[in-house]
Amino acid sequence: MIEKIQPNTTDQLDAMVQTLQANKGGFARLSIDARIDLMEVAMEGMTRVEHAWVAKACEAKGIDPNTGTAGEEWLAGPMLVQRNLRILKHTLADIRDKGGPQLRDAGCVRVAENGQTVVEVFPFESYDKLMYQGFSAEIWMEPEITPGNLRDNMAAAYRDGLQGDGVVSLVLGAGNVASIGPMDVLYKLFAENEVCLLKMNPVNEYLGPFIEEAFAAYVDAGYLQVCYGGAEVGDYLCKHAGVDNIHITGSDKTHDVIVWGPPGPDQDARKKAGNPVNSKPISSELGNVSPIMIVPGPWSAKEIAFQAANVASMMCNNASFNCNAAKVLILQKDWALRGAFMDAVENTLKNAPTRKAYYPGAAQRYDTWLGAHPEAQAMAERTEDVLPWTVARDVDSSNHDDVCFTTEAFCGVLTETTLDAPDAVSFLNQAVDYCNNHIWGTLNCSVVVSPKTLKEPGMKATLETAIANLKYGTVAVNHWAALAYGLVVTTWGAHPGHPLEDIQSGRGVVHNALLFDKPQKTVVRGPFRMPIKPPWFVTNKKTHILGPRLSAFERKPGFWKFLKIAVGSLGG
Repeated sequence: MIEKIQPNTTDQLDAMVQTLQANKGGFARLSIDARIDLMEVAMEGMTRVEHAWVAKACEAKGIDPNTGTAGEEWLAGPMLVQRNLRILKHTLADIRDKGGPQLRDAGCVRVAENGQTVVEVFPFESYDKLMYQGFSAEIWMEPEITPGNLRDNMAAAYRDGLQGDGVVSLVLGAGNVASIGPMDVLYKLFAENEVCLLKMNPVNEYLGPFIEEAFAAYVDAGYLQVCYGGAEVGDYLCKHAGVDNIHITGSDKTHDVIVWGPPGPDQDARKKAGNPVNSKPISSELGNVSPIMIVPGPWSAKEIAFQAANVASMMCNNASFNCNAAKVLILQKDWALRGAFMDAVENTLKNAPTRKAYYPGAAQRYDTWLGAHPEAQAMAERTEDVLPWTVARDVDSSNHDDVCFTTEAFCGVLTETTLDAPDAVSFLNQAVDYCNNHIWGTLNCSVVVSPKTLKEPGMKATLETAIANLKYGTVAVNHWAALAYGLVVTTWGAHPGHPLEDIQSGRGVVHNALLFDKPQKTVVRGPFRMPIKPPWFVTNKKTHILGPRLSAFERKPGFWKFLKIAVGSLGG
């Protein structure tokens, strides 16, 4: 049974803030060697707690630990925290030894057709080429960044030496994915040089004691404090005089309550007047209605099956309680394989394990979505604890006010909509415009396009133009945009430019382990079809076996660890 943790009192919260205020200057000036030592200690701490951490998460989410589904808690929990620590440690060592973060080689920097500077950041190391064959990732910089000034716009907190009086940052943790809170803290600490008060979300507060144990050295030194409680605790801390800035992973509605006050006429008036109730600097990651653009082409039966499993995995992971969960499939209206593809998606969902709807409000959001689309088809029976995977096909794309396009459902629903385009080039151009202008959010999107289609006249150039024009913080080609969250050398956050009055998916980035100061978007590219089932696929029945091996590998890569992963990947 998951026991609730007693909320901290205001006296306890005051003491935590006072501890951080007393130590923020010392951390701001802390040597790189000492920071690297802290990272190594945290990696050891994560190794100690990871099995109990995953077991507790499985219990809370109703997951059988002996099934492939349990592997999700490894991949999105300890494994990613270990990878983040290891790569940040590598970056800090380069700053110490070589004067700054190091790019792979001169050839990894290019200028796109639209003039933007682009840096390929993945594969980051030799094992990446073996572990993620056929995958690459690049970061597109803001327009003012050039190849000539790129290095002058990296690792801002370290360029003039570690100095300053320090900053106390309040990190309002997410309740869905285990690694979000600790990885947000790592970014605040080692990219932005700020000490942190991590407020656990009540939904997954059970992870707090594991984080406190793994990062005990940070807590003891007064660089990190962890607290518990609901909205009242969050409100108290957001307004606390000892908190200098705020970072939130959550919803745009929570963000607006913090910045503009409770919803209603007063909030609307303050937005219009630009008069926030809380003027502290705030960064945020606030969700998305995540679109998947399916470019028409002559797909084989195996390719249809692979991409159907790919889309189903984007939807089913973590019971669809992800800000990057697939929500809208955009297809060409007259694509000959449209029906076959959608049938394959539904068949995959029918065979996917049902999941406990553990996140608060899921049933109400599901009912709201279903109320707008009573024709939608459920792939299983609804029970008290289970919301079935549900698909609405052929939704009218001209109804721009449809809840499917305007509101993140944050539950296991999927919409298919179509665009009337004569060919693949026209379709992708229309799809980019549709996503940019009619689908809420700018966090992430995916484009699925076959190699055969890319050989058609003008298609390759159209894809590159689409990538440049898509106003999303992550654009993924052929795969789930969540890869950008997990690779760590990439950025994760909304497309820049949202004013506080219309925050949508948020402001700022996290992860970004090479510490670029002005990134605009991450682009991840992967193979259209893979010979081995990826561990993040919902159809992989061995992910719970691979998870601990992947976490151990990220802690300290090695050939024998890689071999165990490779062997374990067979037959998944």
